[in-house]
Formats: sequence, C-alpha cells, structure tokens
Amino acid sequence: MRLMQHKREAFWFYRYLSNFYDKLVNPLFWTEPMREKALGIVDWSNGESLKVIDVGSGTGFTTEGIVKRVPAKNVICLDQSPQQMERAMVKPALVDCRFRLGDAENLPFDDDTFDRYVSAGSIEYWPDPQRAIEEAFRVIKPGGQALLIGPLEPKNPVSRFIANTWMLFPPENDYHLYFHQAGFTDIDWVFVRPHWQENERYAIAMVGKKNRPGPSPNARPRRSTRSLVEAEPEGGWLGRNLLLTGRLILGSTAGFLFIPMALMAHVTAPLRGVEGEYQPLNREQKAVLYGLGVVTAFFIGRAILRRRW
Repeated sequence: MRLMQHKREAFWFYRYLSNFYDKLVNPLFWTEPMREKALGIVDWSNGESLKVIDVGSGTGFTTEGIVKRVPAKNVICLDQSPQQMERAMVKPALVDCRFRLGDAENLPFDDDTFDRYVSAGSIEYWPDPQRAIEEAFRVIKPGGQALLIGPLEPKNPVSRFIANTWMLFPPENDYHLYFHQAGFTDIDWVFVRPHWQENERYAIAMVGKKNRPGPSPNARPRRSTRSLVEAEPEGGWLGRNLLLTGRLILGSTAGFLFIPMALMAHVTAPLRGVEGEYQPLNREQKAVLYGLGVVTAFFIGRAILRRRW
C-alpha cells in the first residue's frame, strides 16, 4: 500500500493539515465547480425527505454542497479525524448536521439506513476500497444511490510517481470494478478537474443504485468494532511506530509537493492554453507562491554569485 494509505498515518496527517486545509488545499484540488458537477449526477428530487451520509466529510466542503439540496438536519457527517470534524462543525451551513467519528470500511449504522451516500476525497486513504464500497451498498436503502468522488492516476510520469508514493490514485477501471463487484446498478459517472488542470480525467465522480435490501451480494464478513486507528499487525510496538513515523514523513513530503506544483500550474494555465472557469488565488495561496519565488530567487542568485567567483 501507499505511504499514506493507512488509517493511522492519515489520522496524524490530517491532525496538522486541518489547520490550513480549507485555505490552501481545497481551493486548489477540490473546487466548488467540481463539487457541483459531481453532485449533479445524483437524483436529489424529494430532497426534503432524503437521509444522507457523507463519509470522510472532513472540514465539510462537500457537505456544504449537499445541504444546498437536502436539509442539514437530514445529513450525518462521518470522519475518523476529530480535527477535521471540529472545523466542519462551526460552519454556519452545517450547524444542524449530525457528526460522528467512524470508519468508512466499518460503518456504525444498520443495513438500509440512508437514501444517499456521498464520499469525496476519502478513497485515497482506504486500505481496502472494495470493502468500503460494500459498506456504502449495505447502509443505503433499496432504490438509494451512492456517490464516490476520487482522484485518477495521473498521466504525467512525475506526478504519477509522487501520487503513487503518497496515497491511492486508482485507475479509472478500478472504480467501475468496485461498483460492479459491490452490486450497484444504473452506474453513471462524470470526470471533474480544477481549471488549471489540462487532463480532463483528473478525477471521477461515480454514482450507483442499490436494487436489493441488505448487504452487498459479494460482501465479505464484517469486522468487529475496533479503534479507528488501531495499529496494523506488522512488527512490535517499536517497529510499528518507526514505520508510522517514516511513512508519515515521507508521505507528507510527497503530498506537500503537490501544492507548489498545483500553484505553478494555476499561474501558468493561461499560458498553456488550458480552458476552465478561473478560480482566483486566495491570500494564503499567494503567500506560498511568493515564498516559493523568494526561495527560487535566492538559489538562482547564489548560483550566479558562485560562478562569478
């Protein structure tokens, strides 16, 4: 598995990332136009009566799109990160939502509970994506829909190497296999991308319908209740924590490399002829970009001075 494709590593990663997630990360990689296009393939008719679960809800950005279609009191937000959840709970649009700590691969709800299931930007950290999709099938009612939104494996070799070092970026075919294997029917999908990304297949939003009650026809036995970030059985206490630290450092480094890469792509998008609905940089993004410029200028200047001497 990838360095951050582990529950414990993801838990610690978001403990710190939550401090600037809404200001620096979301506006680059998961924008409002992307969210609206993805949510648009779901049937939200009779929204007043729909009961929705948002799995891996994080700071609530996707949930803010859901509550435009469904009353907030009908929405349950589930995440394994208390830090991310705390930031969602104070957002005015989400004050009536209910929040619960939980595991996407072992949802703490009965069969046939929800009308709609939504998960955006969470599959990247699932150690067992197929099990999580089976859980999505299990908890929605017959006739209900499950929407999964996630990244696709990048085409650029450098980006692909960094992505696959960092976390799970499934190929497009894997998404189809997950849904078909879980038993979903009437499967539909759209591709979404930020305006600066020229690859039309940057990410995918896939929706499927449940046509029978109960669990997935191909579901494996459910796991017993356990800690959300329980250590995996690899080595003893010392070995496991050394692995945790190493994966966290290396995985976080790979992940944070995407931020300057995306900022540069954002700035150069008009020069590269990339078309899309422009999203202006905010103050935090500009600060990072200026900082990168200063660091770059410093190293270039030092290299010039060394040559003169």
